[in-house]
Amino acid sequence: MFDKLEDILRRYEDITMELNNPEVISDQNRFRALMKEQKNLEALVECYREYKKCKETIEESLLLLEEESDPEMKEMLKEELSDAKSMIPSYEEKLKILLLPKDPNDDKNVIVEIRAGVGGDEAALFAADMYRVYTRYAERQNWRVETMSVEDIGIGGIKAVSFMIKGAGAYSRLKFESGVHRVQRIPATESGGRIHTSAITVAIMPEVEDVEVEIDMNDCKFDVFRASGNGGQCVNTTDSAVRLTHFPTGIVISCQDEKSQQQNKAKALKVLRAKLYEMEQAKQHEDAAELRRSQVGSGDRSEKIRTYNFHQGRVTDHRINLTLYKIDQIMDGDIDEIIDSLIAADQAEKLSTMEK
Repeated sequence: MFDKLEDILRRYEDITMELNNPEVISDQNRFRALMKEQKNLEALVECYREYKKCKETIEESLLLLEEESDPEMKEMLKEELSDAKSMIPSYEEKLKILLLPKDPNDDKNVIVEIRAGVGGDEAALFAADMYRVYTRYAERQNWRVETMSVEDIGIGGIKAVSFMIKGAGAYSRLKFESGVHRVQRIPATESGGRIHTSAITVAIMPEVEDVEVEIDMNDCKFDVFRASGNGGQCVNTTDSAVRLTHFPTGIVISCQDEKSQQQNKAKALKVLRAKLYEMEQAKQHEDAAELRRSQVGSGDRSEKIRTYNFHQGRVTDHRINLTLYKIDQIMDGDIDEIIDSLIAADQAEKLSTMEK
């Protein structure tokens, strides 16, 4: 491990020197590539440097203790030595985590799809609630949300919604949200006070660049129609909405949020690329018989991942047996504790796999 860390440290120092080279600065593509590589290595290098400082402190303290005769100074050196030794295990654990292979999609924007499942109107109302959860979470992270299409049911519920979240590390934070989210609560329309169980599906897909997924436009059909629902001037008065059908897969995507056909067409193609990319990834994992072992749970949309029990005020993530009694905060977008726990569990799983 430490030979690898020394190589990474040397690479980081080489990049720093290159970034000060006028020839590199004038080549914007090269400059941007090096800046990105440096940023990816920064946390690991910083942690390794702190680890090395600790090791140096231990060595120096041991040498000075042998030579020191003053009791007070010896006591001070012993304390310094003890502090440095106690920090070594935590640095080593952090370095192991930072050395884990990084998901190449982690820094990407995400496309989120929420669909009402079993439960009728109550499922649609919960889909609207979860749409708010993710938009509120995005606000807390200073990320931008762009709605792509919404199918509402007229009573505040949503049958389906697609939206993009743009922000650094969006996929790394949200990728474990894919799956079935179950809600248990008394619907507003329930006069008998009975608790109903409903469900929605959430899909989290990384935004994919044109070069990553090629789309043959001969495989696509675009239909235009007039947007429905809330909209400003022009949105509901012209045939600006777009329905994209991809013949080989049968995927159908509707986008109606933008004012022009071209903008909606571009958004629809983004969603299609993300879906095709996700399908290809799933196929690769299946062919390798890995079934996404690198994630907590399979991430499959058919897998029940979480239950929101309003009567008991709790939210339970079934993959890591985490239960939090703070449903009001969670429904207001405060989901960091869940996400951090899922990331920690995923890292622990990867570490244990590497050590076997």
